[in-house]
This record gives sequence, structure tokens and C-alpha cells, in this order.
Amino acid sequence: MDKVKNVRSSLLRLLWHRIEEDDLPGLSAQLAYFFLLSLFPLLIVLFTLLPYFPIPHQDMLGMIKDFAPVEAMELIEKNVKEIMAQRNGGLLSFGIIGTIWSASNGINAVVRAFNKAYNVKESRSFIVSRAMAILLTLGMIFVFILAIILPIFGKEIGIFLFSKLGYTTQFIKLWNAISWLVSSIILFLIFTGLYWIAPNVKLKCKSAFPGAAFATIGWILSSMGLSFYVGNISNYSLTYGGIGAIIVLMIWLYISAFIIILGGEINAFYSEKNKSNC
Repeated sequence: MDKVKNVRSSLLRLLWHRIEEDDLPGLSAQLAYFFLLSLFPLLIVLFTLLPYFPIPHQDMLGMIKDFAPVEAMELIEKNVKEIMAQRNGGLLSFGIIGTIWSASNGINAVVRAFNKAYNVKESRSFIVSRAMAILLTLGMIFVFILAIILPIFGKEIGIFLFSKLGYTTQFIKLWNAISWLVSSIILFLIFTGLYWIAPNVKLKCKSAFPGAAFATIGWILSSMGLSFYVGNISNYSLTYGGIGAIIVLMIWLYISAFIIILGGEINAFYSEKNKSNC
């Protein structure tokens, strides 16, 4: 029992040292800025693809709405609707290339943060690193679309089958519980892909699991905690007026960035530990 406690305290001390050494608060602030710049271009791409899939607008933002603070979500929805209202039907043309390029800035910032966690420099050329960021962005878009389509069809099929048995209400309750698990699995897969591919280090896929598990659980809990705090304890809109929603969104992005980078630090820690044991 004492050995387990010593290992845990040692791990926490080393992680705290890495947080200070790599300046995680500063990196998180930078990453939150790039997330803000990337968020709306990414959502624009997703909404542009909507006509090609049987997905309602409200379902596209459903995954974000489950975790984002109410004020931040209202700001996101409002701006996306305004931007899409000004767009014409020809967005899926040359203009989308610039939008995807902007959306990939967030992934590019994540790559730099992970390289710092592993204490490596970016040896890949600008074209290669940017192409990787764009491919990862496109991969995330594909996963998001798949994550939305599958539950829609799954729910419709389930309602049809259970209605024949007379258990429609029970199925909907079960489905609502399962949807949280599905969202968590999707987040875990996204984080695993980021931690595995993004760093300029050759890694095995399973080496990304510790950080991905931490980031998934940490992001869900912190997002829910912030949503509860903003909704029940602190009213930013009352204090700051119209800018309150922007402040809440930036706080949420900052916390998300910190957790994502910390997940990378955890993977880097275990990677160094495994090398030293070899």
C-alpha cells in the first residue's frame, strides 16, 4: 500500500515538474487562442457538408451542447447561424480550402505543444507538417459526421424495433444513457489519434492510451463542472454583459487546451519511463 502511495506521489511530483518546465499555463493560453480561431472555420466546414448527409442542424451541434457551458454554446450557435446565412451554395469550392486551412491551425498548435512535451523539434518540413494537420482535421470532421450519423440511424432503428414490442419509452431512456458512453468513446478515439500521430516521435498506438483516457475523462468532467459553475454559481452575462459569453468560451477553451496538453505530458512521461526501463 505504501509503495502504491509513493509511486502516485512520485508521478504527481514529476508531472508538476513537467507542467512548470514546459509552461503548460502559457501553452494552454496559446492553444486556446488557436482553438478559438479554428472553431468557427471547422464548424463552417461541417455545416457546409450537411446537405450531403441526412443530419439536422441541431444534431451537428449536439455533441458540443452536451458538454459546453450554456453561454458559450449560445455564442457558438449564434455566430455559426449568422456566418452560414451569409454564405452562398457554392462554398464547397475553392473557398473551402482556405476554411480547412484555418481550421487546421488548432491541430498545428497541438503538434507544437506535443513536440515540447516529448522534448523534440519539428524536423518535418512545413508542407509535410501542415499537410498532416489538414489530414488530421479532415479525419476529425469524418469522425464527427460518423458519430452523428450512426446514433441517428441507431435511434430510429431501435425505436422501430422496440415499438413493435411496446417498449419505446424504456428504449429512449436506455438510449439517452448509452449516448453518453458513445460520446466518450468517440472522444477517446479522437484523442488517441492526436496523441499517436501528432508528435514528431515514432509511437505505438497503445502508448497514446494513458493520455487519451485522461483527456477524455478530464475534459468531460471539467466541461460539466464549468457548465454547472457558470449556470448555477457565477453569472458572467450579468457581470460582464454581452462579452460574458466570450469570456466563458475562452475559459472553456483554455481548460480544454490545458487538459489536452497535460494528456500529452502524461504520454511523454510514460514513454521516457519505458525507455529508461529497457
